[in-house]
Amino acid sequence: MWHQQEIHLPDMPRGFHLITDEIARALPCLEECHQGLVHLQLLHTSASLTLNENSDPDVRHDLNAFLRRLVPEGLDYFRHTLEGPDDMPAHVVSSLLGTQLCLAVRDGRLALGTWQGIWLGEHREQGGPRRILATITGC
Repeated sequence: MWHQQEIHLPDMPRGFHLITDEIARALPCLEECHQGLVHLQLLHTSASLTLNENSDPDVRHDLNAFLRRLVPEGLDYFRHTLEGPDDMPAHVVSSLLGTQLCLAVRDGRLALGTWQGIWLGEHREQGGPRRILATITGC
């Protein structure tokens, strides 16, 4: 089985957003897959995908606080500034966290650990709608 589709996410504010349920709902064909892989590729360079704790909401706050301190706006050595002060820091964080996830599928569902969830990191104040290309392979 091979399946590929684009998932559209609405404009979200800066920060981390748990999107596990949105991904699963957008991929009903997962139910046909007993074992396989789903590859998620975010089609943007100023946001990220990450797998992390999905239970305590403080995790999203702490991730955002750490990354904003690690890569603050207004660094005087950034040259790419035409799209606003948050753009180049967003590209740096996107490169640090990555824009792709490869996840196992087992018995028609994403095979995530008890406390794991898929997070979209929105690293711009006005990032706009986001698109994820999902590719599923399995049987």
